[in-house]
Amino acid sequence: MSKLVLVTGASRGIGKAVFLKLLSMGHRVIGTASTEKSSQLILDGVENHDQCFALYGDLNNPKTTMAHWADAINEKFKEMPSAIISNAGITRDNLMLRMTDDQWHDVVQVNLNANYYLVKTFLKPMVKARTGKFVFLGSVSSHGNPGQSNYAATKAAICGLSRSIALEYGARNITSNVISPGFIETDMTNELTLDQQKSITDRIPLKRYGQVDDVANLASFLISNESNYITGQTIHINGGMRTT
Repeated sequence: MSKLVLVTGASRGIGKAVFLKLLSMGHRVIGTASTEKSSQLILDGVENHDQCFALYGDLNNPKTTMAHWADAINEKFKEMPSAIISNAGITRDNLMLRMTDDQWHDVVQVNLNANYYLVKTFLKPMVKARTGKFVFLGSVSSHGNPGQSNYAATKAAICGLSRSIALEYGARNITSNVISPGFIETDMTNELTLDQQKSITDRIPLKRYGQVDDVANLASFLISNESNYITGQTIHINGGMRTT
């Protein structure tokens, strides 16, 4: 069944893979990016623009951005999304004693506070329709990672947010889950040295990185009707890495 799906952070990496996967399955998909220039990357390689839409907005100003996105989506499709895949996020890594207030607050604003406004904006139409699906991108870092206390804190908080949505709105047929990727091959991992890459893959039972399509396949399942009895879960996709 075709759905109208919003995918945040869809200009590259996991978000772009999810965007393309959903389009290939016949869904109508809205992708977002942080700037107008990066939003143009969302539609690269897409032939039928009638089924998709690219938006951009500053998640440092999430309340205004979400209102703009909602208005633009409603104007184009005359309806609101029945599924949300929240992938947008940033890192500002540093050791705790060296971390600046700006590094902490920027990550919390984009990775956590923006999700609060995302849910507030798009949950109400789902409640009225008595159906909806949220999928949040977490991270293996939610269990703690040196130099990423800000990022880890936001990803752990996302799990609590998602679980709370599942508990509060399950009776309205709204599900909420988190995908927690391990090491996925992206532009960032390709910049690591061979020694660094080996030290990572040695920790993975499958001895390799995951691919963005692995995450996209799981995301597409979680917004499908085949996953209607799955909610409140954090699903790890990490090649068998220990998470505790």
